[in-house]
Amino acid sequence: MNVKREDIIDGVMEARLLEAEKQGIFTRMPVEDREKSRRETLAKFPADSEIWLFGYGSLMWNPTIEYDARIPARIYGYHRQFCLWTLMGRGTPEHPGLMLGLQSGGSCDGFAFRVPKDIVEEELGIVWNREMISNAYVPHIVSLHTADGNMPGIAFVINREHERFAGKLEPEKMIDALAYAEGPIGRCCDYLFSTVEHMDELGIGDGAMHDLARRVRTRQAERATMPGLTGD
Repeated sequence: MNVKREDIIDGVMEARLLEAEKQGIFTRMPVEDREKSRRETLAKFPADSEIWLFGYGSLMWNPTIEYDARIPARIYGYHRQFCLWTLMGRGTPEHPGLMLGLQSGGSCDGFAFRVPKDIVEEELGIVWNREMISNAYVPHIVSLHTADGNMPGIAFVINREHERFAGKLEPEKMIDALAYAEGPIGRCCDYLFSTVEHMDELGIGDGAMHDLARRVRTRQAERATMPGLTGD
């Protein structure tokens, strides 16, 4: 399963977040604060600039927006890392999952999506009501390096002050979370595997992510053969 465009537009996702907030497992960013953040981010673009959105995780395969171009892009100064705990979505309070964020250092390859100017307000509203539902990310204007040249784009960088920021995790703890966490929109491992598949599509040799996927698959296979866990 994935986040659905219609669930964002129709308020289904917002209703789920409200319920999670009532249960004390999620803290929403108020809608008015999201709108303010979106307007302030757009205001940083030159008046004649095209609007590009950088996807490095689930945005690569499920952008949920209308766009008129999708091209490979690289940004410098950040790298993708599993560094945000999720208690819903792809995890639960009992078994939290992990989500990707951009952390300082290195570089990151992904896809850039160009949003037509005549629908940019509506489409970025959808993005903000997906990515900025909490204060876990901070929108940054980054330089997108592409085969067609460099252009400014929007990327969502991890907020290191957020309560669910995971910091630098021990490898075994990360592998266990990715291997076994599951929530209403799917398994945490599928998020990892889909990310790696789309990195392969880009021709990205991201050794860390590919190695992580191999180790997660190994952990799952080992558990599947353990007596008492397979019905043996």
